[in-house]
Amino acid sequence: MAFELPELPYAYDALAPLGMSEETLKLHHDLHHKAYVDNGNKAVAGTQWENMSLEQAVVATYHAGVVNQSPLFNNLSQHWNHNLFWEIMSPEQVSMPDNLGSAIVQSFGSIENFRNEFVTTGVSQFGSGWVWLIRDDAAGILRVVKTENGVNPLCHGHKTLLGCDVWEHSYYVDFRNKRPAYIENFIDKLVDWNAVAARL
Repeated sequence: MAFELPELPYAYDALAPLGMSEETLKLHHDLHHKAYVDNGNKAVAGTQWENMSLEQAVVATYHAGVVNQSPLFNNLSQHWNHNLFWEIMSPEQVSMPDNLGSAIVQSFGSIENFRNEFVTTGVSQFGSGWVWLIRDDAAGILRVVKTENGVNPLCHGHKTLLGCDVWEHSYYVDFRNKRPAYIENFIDKLVDWNAVAARL
């Protein structure tokens, strides 16, 4: 079963008024994401994981723990990460639904506390990686976490609600080396909070 690059759910220039340019989307989706899909399909072919769903393959290859499988895991995981990334952004600024807002306040004390923790955590990820809002069912709360490279919360058994790519290719065209400004813009303008709430 070959994995496929999804179409963006909006035009390439749709996010430009909100801070993510057409050039960034074309480079990020058409080159970077496509490479993860192509390389992941090559790496998974003929393995025990080739007929699994994407989520199953990500978790299974992560827990296989075999060094020479890392290119397989990295590409499949980055494919999953980017699928979510495109889905939880919107060209329309979306207000946060009450149920999600209540859950965030219960876990972080306020929406502002959550926002600040999300930005700070993303900025503090050294090198490439992601910052996430997850549902930690064992603890009964929502949490903000960061992961290195292509690792995602699936690998640790958590439900992923929101993810922001903090690899440099995500923001260098529009924000140069200003990662804090990129994450602030993402959380303030680009997130489709209805899509996040639907994952709750």
